[in-house]
Amino acid sequence: MLLLRRCCGLTRLSTRRLPVAPAVASCAVHLRSISGEDQGSYQQAHGPSWRHTAAGLLAGTAAAALAYGLHHHKAEQEAAFPIFSQEEVTRHRSLEDGVWVTYKGGVYDITAFVAIHPGGDKILLAAGGALEPFWALYAVHNQEHVLEMLSAYKVGELNAEDLKKQKPIQTSDPYSSDPERHPVLRINNLKPFNAEPPPEILSDSFTTPSAFFFKRNHLPVPQVDPASYQLQVEGLPGGPLTLSLEELKTRFPKHTVTATLQCAGNRRSEMNKVKQVKGLNWGIAAISNATWSGARLRDVLLAAGYGPDVARRACHVQFEGLDKDVTGTTYGASIPLNKAVSEEGDVLLAYEMNGADLPADHGYPVRVVVPGVVGARNVKWLGRIIVSADESSSHWQQNDYKGFSPGTDWDTVNFKSAPAIQELPVQSAITTPADGAVVDRSSGELTVKGYAWSGGGREVVRVDVSLDGGETWQVAQMRSSEKGQAPEAAPPPGRAWAWKLWEITAPLPPGAKELKIVCKAVDNSYNMQPDTVAPIWNLRGVLSNAWHRVNVNIREDESEE
Repeated sequence: MLLLRRCCGLTRLSTRRLPVAPAVASCAVHLRSISGEDQGSYQQAHGPSWRHTAAGLLAGTAAAALAYGLHHHKAEQEAAFPIFSQEEVTRHRSLEDGVWVTYKGGVYDITAFVAIHPGGDKILLAAGGALEPFWALYAVHNQEHVLEMLSAYKVGELNAEDLKKQKPIQTSDPYSSDPERHPVLRINNLKPFNAEPPPEILSDSFTTPSAFFFKRNHLPVPQVDPASYQLQVEGLPGGPLTLSLEELKTRFPKHTVTATLQCAGNRRSEMNKVKQVKGLNWGIAAISNATWSGARLRDVLLAAGYGPDVARRACHVQFEGLDKDVTGTTYGASIPLNKAVSEEGDVLLAYEMNGADLPADHGYPVRVVVPGVVGARNVKWLGRIIVSADESSSHWQQNDYKGFSPGTDWDTVNFKSAPAIQELPVQSAITTPADGAVVDRSSGELTVKGYAWSGGGREVVRVDVSLDGGETWQVAQMRSSEKGQAPEAAPPPGRAWAWKLWEITAPLPPGAKELKIVCKAVDNSYNMQPDTVAPIWNLRGVLSNAWHRVNVNIREDESEE
């Protein structure tokens, strides 16, 4: 999410141009900038109205930010608009002259929006021109509520002559080269692609098949030629180190780690039931488990000159992907240096997933795998590593993937006040039966299955399951290997990177017409899941790990009715 700060003083529209004071640039609204005859025609057609702030109109994660503005006053409906030429629109390409854009023949003055937008430089790329090329990249904007937000900034229409001359803007779809995906995946967003498998698939296999592994992309999948691929390592005394894919595979020992990755927004849909949040409506399957192979990040950093002197000045390791937005800005994140260089941290520069080359959706040819840490830090299509005194300045590190109090809203949120999510809390969910399922009384018993995992390498030591809403509890059987295989040895303390699948078969309670199934996990630090969602609700819908609940109906046999 982009940083959103409510403007602390609302400014009425005026025909007089005012500059944006630097001291209040993060909150001030730059007034409409319409000159000469434009001012007169605009003022005649429109009375003064209030403008309120919103962020994210053109940025990649804009869907969440745009929705923020919906709870503010809507712009007054305007019956008629002045006509502008394309030449007049093109003159408005800066904050000083006003920032105008066109969209499907309409003319929009988004100056007030740009002035308070943390990523304003990106928005200015569209100044004086059309929005369509940018919205082709961020297809999430083509939704009714986004168009409603844009309509609040409308100031006119493009004249008929220019509209007639204007050729349809042909923009190559930046997602056209995205890989094919398995049709079983449940799509949360098509462009960029975000999808999760049906929950029941998760408990079929300890290692999630790559095709079913949840997909979380922020930008188009880049096309990377493995023969020309280069990984840059910077910020160490030995100077920049450049590694080809072949060098990464041959210069450093290959290590294999089985690790679970979970999106910060997993189970967000349950928070939406309490109160609407901003973000993709993930169910319980934005989590998967795989076997990853590659070079240890520690070994690569040592080869590049890492030593005790570096540890005295540096605190973070930054990662940049090869996936880019329209400005060329790449996806980025960072992790603490001590995690990156620890022998027990098991951080990999992975080039294999489940024994094969990384699939395109999962970072081919190289991604970083940071076991025990939120998926957002496991940067895919890795292009650059920087050892630094500072965290990544990336939007996704600074202005997203952070948790807040249930009392914090989009008017009061300050993303700088909260740390970036790294290790995730203990988690479990029921994969089968599904909520609303019906079982026959004649079956006599019910099998419940699910997964459990905890961040930071903390091992799940118990999963409790209740069939009566938490009145009574039973302990589930857990496994950490495929069915039929010998149980894996217990992981070393602090290195339990993989989930556990659990299962319990219990008799149907006599006389019960409905089962209120609940599960909760406990890790080896005795961290437990909270019992309800409301106390952990937050405006971004992250860190959702309350008891998971599923209701099942019991159908009586007809012969007994």
